[in-house]
Formats: sequence, C-alpha cells, structure tokens
Amino acid sequence: MKVAKQEAKHSQLGCIVEQQTKFATRLETGSPQKNSAEHEGYAGVCNSVRITENTATNATDQRLGWSESSIPARPCDLLEKILNRNNLNQAYKRVKGNKGAHGIDKMGVGEMQNYLKIHGKAIKEAIAEGGYKPNPVRRVEIPKDDGGKRPLGIPTVIYRLVQQAIAQILSPIFEQQFSDNSHGFRPKRGCHGAIKQAQEHINQGYKYVVDMDLEKFFDTVNQSKLVEVLGRTINDGRVISLIHKYLSTGVVIRHSYKETFEGVPQGVPLSPLLSNIMLNELDKEMEKRGHKFVRYADAYAW
Repeated sequence: MKVAKQEAKHSQLGCIVEQQTKFATRLETGSPQKNSAEHEGYAGVCNSVRITENTATNATDQRLGWSESSIPARPCDLLEKILNRNNLNQAYKRVKGNKGAHGIDKMGVGEMQNYLKIHGKAIKEAIAEGGYKPNPVRRVEIPKDDGGKRPLGIPTVIYRLVQQAIAQILSPIFEQQFSDNSHGFRPKRGCHGAIKQAQEHINQGYKYVVDMDLEKFFDTVNQSKLVEVLGRTINDGRVISLIHKYLSTGVVIRHSYKETFEGVPQGVPLSPLLSNIMLNELDKEMEKRGHKFVRYADAYAW
C-alpha cells in the first residue's frame, strides 16, 4: 500500500476555466434552458411570485419552485425523503451559505434563487423520474506542500444543491455504522478528538506509531466497489443510480471533457461522506485484527 505525506487541504483556486457546456437560453429570457444537462428533456416551468429572503418556509418553497403535487407520495422511500421540500430548502440554504466558485455553466450562487424559481419543479421531477443528468465538474489544480498539485472539482450550483440534499439524508444513516476511530468529516468530530484518542493510546503504553496517508485516495476510489458498499445499506435503487451518475459524470479540464471511471471528486458535498463509507471497510478490518488506530479523512495513525 502506498503512503504519502499528509497534505494541505486548502489553498487558493487557480484561474477559472471557460464554460464548456452552455445553456441554450439564458435565465433573463424567462424560457427554460432546454439544452442544460442538469434537466435534460424537461421544458416545463414553474411560475412563482417574487418574495424576500426572510419569508416563511412555505414561501421559500414557492421561491425555489419546489412542488410535491407531481411526485407520488411514498414517505418510506429514500428518494422521496431526499426530494422533500424541507430537505431541499435546507440544502439550498447550505449551498448559498457556503458560496464558492461557479461550475462549467458559470452560474453563481447569487443566481440560484431566480434559476430555481423557474426550473426547480422540472429538476425535481427529472430526479424523481430518473432523467436527471448532472453536469460535468470543472477541474482546477491547487498547489500542495511538496510542490505538486492537487486536483479539485468545482461543480455547478445545482449539482451542489442536489448532492447536499442527498448527503443530509444519507449521513445520519451511515453515521450509525462508522467506527469510533474515525474523526474526519463527521458531525461533532474533528482533529481535536483524533489527537485526544491518540494520546489515550500513548497513555496505554503504546510506543510505536505507523503514520499512513493513502496516496491519491480520492482519485483512485473503485467506483464499482463503492456502489456495492452503498447497496448494502441503501435499498432504494433510484438513489444508488443517482449517486452513480454523479460518480461517472466526468470532468472538464481547460475546455476539454474527460470521462471518469474511478475516483470521487474532491470539493463536492458528497465526497466526504462517500470517502468515509469506503474507508469504513478498512476501519472494520483493522478493528477485527485488533489494531489500535486513529483515522482522520484518508490519514491513519496506528
């Protein structure tokens, strides 16, 4: 197994590449953008009143164009929970609050409200009916401490919104399965907890430490294996299919599209959860063998 030095996770983004996939019609025309891959095959729009940011939740539904009427109510199904208006509204607020750079469509976070006011219903129906197709991720490179570069994916705001909605529903489900030795990208856990646990191991008399960082982990995740692991817990095939679409949507690098057959894009809402789901397999194996260890993201110490 290859190991590498722990690398810096944050840095300034490089220059923004030009748009790869253009919308056929811009928002200000009031017409649906039929050529957008994010809602391919949908020409319907949702009329909505213009309201302020601080209006009540039901007004938020109108503002973003969410509608329950066109989707059969099946509360036991996971996809319906993801598409629940309250969950989508929460995802919208999270994405808007996080801000971030634009994706290949050049739509900024500030434009998302007006866009969803017109296209929110069509996007939601496309997801429910299996016709949703995410746009590719815009890939840039950021410098690493060792002089190399780390690939970072910048998705469109709609891509982020849908992934955030998925993560909000799946995270509590998988949190119950995760190891207590895992501390990265988890609610109410962090580096301080990891350090505290490592100190406890030292206090127990352990003198030697193996420091391991999985080299290019995010870039080399076996997507088929990940889908298999997800399927052990997620019994809604539509959700598995939706996640698989995100894994295989491809990237745009300097105007050129590239297919992705392995890896999980860094910088998208689902990647921390998916990485923990995958590495939980290794966590359980190490626990089974009786190892004392601490994991933070893709870095291990045992």
